[in-house]
Amino acid sequence: MKKNSKRYREILKNSIKDKKIAAKDAIDLVKKNSTSKFDESIDVSLKINLKQSKGGDLSLRTVVNLPNGSGKKNKLAVLCEPDKTSEAKKAGADIVGSDDLIDNIAAGKIDFTKLICTPTMMSKIGKHGKVLGPKGLMPNPKLGTVATDLVKAVKDIKTGLVEIRNDKDGNLASTIGRKSFSTEKLLENYNHFIESIKKEKPDTIKGEFIKSAFLTSTMGISYKLGVK
Repeated sequence: MKKNSKRYREILKNSIKDKKIAAKDAIDLVKKNSTSKFDESIDVSLKINLKQSKGGDLSLRTVVNLPNGSGKKNKLAVLCEPDKTSEAKKAGADIVGSDDLIDNIAAGKIDFTKLICTPTMMSKIGKHGKVLGPKGLMPNPKLGTVATDLVKAVKDIKTGLVEIRNDKDGNLASTIGRKSFSTEKLLENYNHFIESIKKEKPDTIKGEFIKSAFLTSTMGISYKLGVK
């Protein structure tokens, strides 16, 4: 039988069972438990109310721009017209291209974690949706990855824009920062994240939209939060 590590056994001493705690207290505990050598991600997991009054499921897919950034580093590619490549490079994109970038994608050379596309180039990239879609890389106007203002789009994704999407059971998760962030910055990110999700509640949903919330770190244990 596999034994838990000494580090994990120490963390378990800080566990709190069957009790909701305030977000600030949870953040302090999660940071205390982040004892690994790397800069652990601080993550929030939600269970949302999917059932609509007339039946059926709600699919929530949106983006949240965290006020203090996410701490996550994306390798960003921009697909645009040739006369806009210089603008995209100056904005901070890691990979910039036009037809040459499409050729690389068609050949399976996908060396990036996010793809921004101008509206004009969407018609050219559309046929590659079967490759990009499953990887979560297909540009989407609702997610800020189809844009005419490349400077703003690149800045948003580089600084703090996180994508939110629930699974079929109503679960969704997102990072709200790193253990190196101060408690104050993590709390501000958390509150902004929760309020952003609440605003996505459709009129057809009755009662609380967020049914439960948990906070944890990459290598830590989770804490149940009160979100009302």
